[in-house]
Amino acid sequence: MEVKKITDHQLKKVTEQQQQLNNVLSNIGVLEVQKQNLAQQVKDISEEIEKTKSELEEEYGKVNINLSDGTYEEIEEKEDA
Repeated sequence: MEVKKITDHQLKKVTEQQQQLNNVLSNIGVLEVQKQNLAQQVKDISEEIEKTKSELEEEYGKVNINLSDGTYEEIEEKEDA
């Protein structure tokens, strides 16, 4: 029985395309892990911010802080009528 083969050029082309696809899929996996790590960092930083806000509110009351110079203004709470 005769062995049937595609040309060397065709084989090279198909092999290169498959390798490109594998590389892209691998990169997607790496990026997904990085995305998850960054999402966890956002969560952690947000929790730290909330903790700091609570500490500042405990010390200064409810205030708006100017982040460029550290000054603050008290927030007037509106009373319900």
